[in-house]
Amino acid sequence: MRNISMDALRTFVAVYDIGSVTVAADQIGRSQPATSLQIKKLEELLGTALFLRIKKRLVPSDDGLKLYQKARQIIALNDDILLDFHQPTLEGSVCLGIPSEFAITLLPEILGRFSTAYPHVALEIVSDLSRNLLSAEQSRRYDLTLSLHNRPSKRRKGVIKSDQLVWVGSSQHQTERQAELPLVLAQEGCIYRQRAAQRLGKIQRPWRLVHTNPDLSGIQSAIEAGLGITVLAKSTVPKNLKILANNKQLPALGPIDICLTGGYGKGSDASERLGDYIKSSLA
Repeated sequence: MRNISMDALRTFVAVYDIGSVTVAADQIGRSQPATSLQIKKLEELLGTALFLRIKKRLVPSDDGLKLYQKARQIIALNDDILLDFHQPTLEGSVCLGIPSEFAITLLPEILGRFSTAYPHVALEIVSDLSRNLLSAEQSRRYDLTLSLHNRPSKRRKGVIKSDQLVWVGSSQHQTERQAELPLVLAQEGCIYRQRAAQRLGKIQRPWRLVHTNPDLSGIQSAIEAGLGITVLAKSTVPKNLKILANNKQLPALGPIDICLTGGYGKGSDASERLGDYIKSSLA
């Protein structure tokens, strides 16, 4: 029975994340020839090319894209097993920038497990719109940034997963009875707001903004009060709200990319380990 080397998988993931064999080699502490050889041996073992050279750029092949998520899961499982039997000493601080809906619905459990495993790592979490998190002014502040991207792309670096945008309302809300669709959204610059306006405009569905709030908690409260409906990534919908599916009055919203970028792969051991936790948990 043939086995895949964990070192080979880590090398593959590093090259995939960074997009360069030379830079990845520096990050993982190997020479460029040794890194290239590991990728070559892994390709020979799997019988397929994992990367392609396109106009001097290194991009993952379709099989490379397929392997990436599984490689992440295997690495995370390996690290979890080792963690169960050996608590490594990890110290430092990590500043993480994330959209508010992830801060509220998905990451508390992930960050709680991380803090329990690494009590000597100080975490600072900042919530904002993806546009602001990725701005030149703010991006230098964060070691890691979880962000949303309006146009899904298989070639974008740092993509954890693609998620569907969905219409969300209270369990009692009836959109069919209203001439103008009442919307509860974040401020200008929000990807969800842009997508809602674009898709409603295409079908010429009248709508009005009844409440603006930058935080998911405020949006959730407004929806529960019956003020209107909103748009969220499917994986972040709170349990007490419902997805308004199969509604002819509401257009399909399409997918978005969820990405993890910033200091991951080139920062401290603490930020790299937190990046692994987030990727393996959300993938």
